[in-house]
Amino acid sequence: MSTDTTTKSSQAATRPPRGASSKKRTPQGHRRLLTRRDRLTLGLMAGVPTILHVTLVWLTALASIALAFTTWDGIGFDSIKWVGLDNFKELFTNNPQFWPAVQHNVIWFVVLILIPTPLGLFLAVQLDKKIRFSRVYQTAYFLPVVVSLAVTGFVWQLVYNPDTGLINSIIGANKPGHYIDWIGDPHLNLWAILVAACWRHTGYMMILYLAGLKGVDPSLREASSLDGANEWQTFKNVIFPTLRPTNTVVLVVTIIEALRAFDLVFVFNKGAQGTELLSILVTNNIIGESSRIGYGSAIAVVLLLISLAVIIPYLISTFRKERSA
Repeated sequence: MSTDTTTKSSQAATRPPRGASSKKRTPQGHRRLLTRRDRLTLGLMAGVPTILHVTLVWLTALASIALAFTTWDGIGFDSIKWVGLDNFKELFTNNPQFWPAVQHNVIWFVVLILIPTPLGLFLAVQLDKKIRFSRVYQTAYFLPVVVSLAVTGFVWQLVYNPDTGLINSIIGANKPGHYIDWIGDPHLNLWAILVAACWRHTGYMMILYLAGLKGVDPSLREASSLDGANEWQTFKNVIFPTLRPTNTVVLVVTIIEALRAFDLVFVFNKGAQGTELLSILVTNNIIGESSRIGYGSAIAVVLLLISLAVIIPYLISTFRKERSA
């Protein structure tokens, strides 16, 4: 009797509840997070820019490096001839514009690092004090960075106009026989263009340093003030040392800006009469009247090597800091 009672109770325990389906539910696998349409959309969004970047940047860069060892007039691929290092030998020995262009690029860097960089730091320090209308000042100082360099060149052309320009009108040099040709004079035009470049670069440096100052720990300033340090001592001994990563970025950015300088010079006088730059030589040899694509590519390779000599150490130091962190 007890055995039958036990059997019935076990059957009742294993019996499914009333109203429940008697069919066993098969366990479902993990649902896919992305549908086919999502994968297609992501593939297009990631694939199209990647293809364009590889095609327009990497392939063209590799093609330029290969063409630097050839002669080609750009008409048909059959006219490409391998010349080895002849383009580089001619560039370093027989081109009267190459070394002046290198010198001008160096001058460009020195001027940018000595004038707009400290000025941008000064403006950033003043704006970091949360003065009234600081947003308005930031917008006004950063506006030249937003404006296209070509537009900046046209604006400064009006300023330097020998007849109706602002500068000559102020100093009284807009009369016949007293004209100062700021753009045509080879002793003045490079410095005149550099003034326009500094005007733009100051806002760029201001934003970089302002971002660096926002990351300074306020407790450092409080501790310095408690020790009796004045504002200059606090900046020199406390704040400026903490801006070392920002200074590295500023240095690299300034070198790159000096090497890729092109727009302002091309708008002013197309790199003639004492304003030669490496980028101008590349353009004149590739798309000029006498198209020498191989020779222009050799100049571009030299410019690339100079840029890599600056960028690679910066990337190495950045990666080391990330690994140590």
